[in-house]
Amino acid sequence: MNNSDQIAPSAAVSDSSVMPAAVQYRDGSYTARGVYGSLPSHQDVTLTLDRGAVTTIEITTPAQDQTSLGYQQRFAAALSNAVIGRNIDELNIDRLAGSSGCSEGFMNALREIRRDAEI
Repeated sequence: MNNSDQIAPSAAVSDSSVMPAAVQYRDGSYTARGVYGSLPSHQDVTLTLDRGAVTTIEITTPAQDQTSLGYQQRFAAALSNAVIGRNIDELNIDRLAGSSGCSEGFMNALREIRRDAEI
């Protein structure tokens, strides 16, 4: 192979090797409403952060329909075990206690809380 057949190395550096800076959050208590579904339904989420970790969580169960209320209550009962002690950026609840709709509402509220708490 002669020099004219060689391919010169690219001068471009891939950004995929650069890790983004970790997001930091202010300690404190935050509340947001997560809307979901076609009715629409909602849940109010209040959580406390300490160094980015969730230390307390409360979620409302305001549904009027008995079926929806059952889903919300089961979701609320299981939520603490799924999030307490975990970093807020690690939370990605897709389905919990058989409910995907409540999970959607929770994640919508969590996005707002992340924005409010971000430093």
